[in-house]
Amino acid sequence: MPNPQESARYWPGKSLGLPESGPRSIGRLGRRVAAILIDWGVATGAGWLFLGGDAFGILAIFAVLQVVFIATLSGSIGHLVLGLRVVPLNPRWVGIVRPLARTVLLCLLIPAVIWDKDQRGVHDQLAGTLLVRR
Repeated sequence: MPNPQESARYWPGKSLGLPESGPRSIGRLGRRVAAILIDWGVATGAGWLFLGGDAFGILAIFAVLQVVFIATLSGSIGHLVLGLRVVPLNPRWVGIVRPLARTVLLCLLIPAVIWDKDQRGVHDQLAGTLLVRR
C-alpha cells in the first residue's frame, strides 16, 4: 500500500531522478505550450513568406525546424527562448533519430497531448527524450 506522505511529495520527474524545480526539472505545461506556439508562429511566418501559406508547407517547415534545432542545439526555437531543452533519457547527444521520431509524433498532435505521471508526452516517451528546464 502506498505511503500517503510519500505520494504527497511526488513531482513530475521524481521517478526519473530529476529535481522538483530549477535546471533539469521537467518543463511544465505553460512553457511547453508557449514554446510550441512560438515554433508554430515561426513556421507559419516562413510558410507565408516562402510558400504563400500552404498548410502542408507550413507543417513541413515546422518539422524541419524541430529536427534541425533539436539535433543541433537540444531544443527548438521556442524551447530555447523559454529556457527549455530536449535531452535523451541516457546522458549523451540527442542524435538525429530521436528528434526525427519525436517530431513525426508531435506533428500527429495526439501523442503530444497524452501524458504520463512525469508530464512526458507519448512523443517523448517513444523517442526516449525529456523536455527539461535549462
